[in-house]
Amino acid sequence: METIPKVNQLEATPATPAVSAVIRVEDAHKYYELGETRVHALRGVSIEIHRGEFVAIMGASGSGKSTFMNILGCLDRLTSGRYLLEGIDVSKHDKKALALIRNEKIGFVFQGFNLLARTTALENTELPTLYAKIDKTERRKRAADALRMVGLAERAQHFPSQMSGGQQQRVAIARALVNRPSILLADEPTGNLDSRTSVEIMEIFQNLNDKGLTIVLVTHEHDIAQFAKRVLVFRDGKIRKDDPVLSRPKASEVLKTLPTLED
Repeated sequence: METIPKVNQLEATPATPAVSAVIRVEDAHKYYELGETRVHALRGVSIEIHRGEFVAIMGASGSGKSTFMNILGCLDRLTSGRYLLEGIDVSKHDKKALALIRNEKIGFVFQGFNLLARTTALENTELPTLYAKIDKTERRKRAADALRMVGLAERAQHFPSQMSGGQQQRVAIARALVNRPSILLADEPTGNLDSRTSVEIMEIFQNLNDKGLTIVLVTHEHDIAQFAKRVLVFRDGKIRKDDPVLSRPKASEVLKTLPTLED
């Protein structure tokens, strides 16, 4: 039976003190074959994202931002170029190794919450740990800690049907954090939420980022992107803009100006 190498045994590019990029993409190209049509989704993208950054990615439909996010999440492969995640050239590894990298190094948050309906918040959060080599007690502790980080400790035994959309998204974030990933990838995480709840989710992201977690967020909402520290804009498969956010709002302060849902 084929064994899967541990992440720390995967081939890595030696790091130097001058290089602290947790994500490094070099001359990335991605082609898709759609019948007789060949789509050039990424056209020579090169970028570095350093540990502790909070990056928002924007762009119209077909701009390449979703393809880029799939590459970062090891859900798809480049046609040419290199993608290094913490020094690991992921293009050199098979599907089983990539699955291990995803589980140990990457946390995912999506627009749809993707929670199991008949499973409690605690059990939903615990799911990714089933593929990690930790015992049941540690799994339960990590899940409880993750729920506490997103302010849902008291909802641990609630089912998704007993929670609001914002609370369900918080569970999804806790689930993404439970294996203590190196980066958090969030694809339109506020797309199904009202304005106030969206800012509450951004408050969680800002707090996590303040603690050192690297976050990459895809959004089509300009006001949501402004909660990040850096904004990339994709168009026609290339990064057309890469700018710091100069007047970054603090989500906790913005919440004070917004009406509550009861209002």
